Amino acid sequence: MSNTPDSGARTRRVVILGGGTAGWMAAAALTSMLPPHRVSVTLVESEAIGIIGVGEATLPHLRQFNETIGLTEDDFIRETRATYKLGIEFVNWGALGERYIHPFGAYGNETDGIPFHQFWLASRPEAPISDLEACSLPIQACRANRFARPQSDRPGLADSYGYAYQFDSTLYAPLLRRHAEARGAIRIEGRALGADQDAVTGNITAIRLDGGKSIEGDFFIDCSGFKGLLIEDTLASGYEDWSKWLPCDRAIAAPTALTGPRPPYTRATAGDAGWQWRIPLQHRMGNGHVYASEFLSDDTAGEAFLAALDSAPLAEPRRLFFKTGKRKSIWSHNCISAGLASGFLEPLESTSIHLTQLAITHFLELFPLDDDCAVERTAYNALMDREFERVRDFLILHYVATRREDSEFWRHMRAMDIPDSLAEKRALFEATGRVATYQQGLFLEPSWVAVYLGQGVRPRALDPRLSRYDNARLNTSIDKLQGQIRDLVAQHPDHDHLFDTGMMA
Repeated sequence: MSNTPDSGARTRRVVILGGGTAGWMAAAALTSMLPPHRVSVTLVESEAIGIIGVGEATLPHLRQFNETIGLTEDDFIRETRATYKLGIEFVNWGALGERYIHPFGAYGNETDGIPFHQFWLASRPEAPISDLEACSLPIQACRANRFARPQSDRPGLADSYGYAYQFDSTLYAPLLRRHAEARGAIRIEGRALGADQDAVTGNITAIRLDGGKSIEGDFFIDCSGFKGLLIEDTLASGYEDWSKWLPCDRAIAAPTALTGPRPPYTRATAGDAGWQWRIPLQHRMGNGHVYASEFLSDDTAGEAFLAALDSAPLAEPRRLFFKTGKRKSIWSHNCISAGLASGFLEPLESTSIHLTQLAITHFLELFPLDDDCAVERTAYNALMDREFERVRDFLILHYVATRREDSEFWRHMRAMDIPDSLAEKRALFEATGRVATYQQGLFLEPSWVAVYLGQGVRPRALDPRLSRYDNARLNTSIDKLQGQIRDLVAQHPDHDHLFDTGMMA
């Protein structure tokens, strides 16, 4: 007889409300990561409701999620018409006419505990950001429109970066559905009308569907989108409104035909009161305009969006309305929220799917064995609160670390008060060139360096140990590194060629 801690635990009935990317990610993860005797998974969705389906850019962490649940990269790329992504290009954020790339990889190497960017600042204080970017392999691959997977068998430059995907999110959910159903997930068609609760505990006991049917469960995952039918309408979790720091509250999106190369990066171009995205897929270009309605009318935003397109839209532009922030309790009673039901921080750094992935991963780590899940709930909410807040701070940095004063929106963003947690990080970098580090948190040192230096934030002082190094020798070393990167990038295949020849389509 097994004496493992969960050997006597009964099968937990998990009911997921809502399909789309969030719902089917949850179903695929639960059925792939937990044995059938531990969990049964039922997903309720309505074809009549549809999905948002405009998020098309991801972060490198999705690769691990797909691999963990057993989806091969070749299948994912073929089924979702994906391209590769090595970073995000930001245009007109620091000042009009400026651009930089936030790479999924490092700049050079740390030496004696001193980050590479400090050596670069010490030896080349007047150099443009493009010179630092020449020290990043993924950035140079982006500029050359080339891509190769990192080579783990060659430690060093060839393995110094990561990559993500740019894909059709409306094709990802069906792929996940097939994966989850093959592992035992049950899908039920129906529109949810509400939920029943236990009179004593307040826990949800069942979801009521149109037609009079009820779906009972032990635990519920709310993936019902912005509405939050379970987490908010039923459990009244509450919402932390962060729009005072991230005032963009609307978006308009439409696809266009490909009219040029498919670069291995997403582009975010700042406008008068927001920004526009450009995301190349195998078969089309994804486009969108995120803006603050307080500073820009819907009509003007729509006109600006259409004027910036490379060709006529292939579908009627879709409009989205949102409020940046998060649920006060992402796990409440016997329900967690994931995807848009848990919160939304705008798509500037492609974090939406990643936060969904975190919500699911942390839930698996703290999967409740019984109905009393107070300890797990407290730990989970602390983890997710920290993740949301650190993403929030990084997004705010893009807006406040600007020298733009050409519109009311940018003057407002430049002067506004920011969270203490971000103010402390920025003050540390401006004073010492050091990036505040932490164990939990999505964006690591190279990400912060990219935005600080890419948008013109330069520290007043650097690590005092740099005085031990000779600047001439440092410059020689930097020149050598840049040459090695050029040579390596030249060996990478053309990104478009990978798909035009069917090598990775």
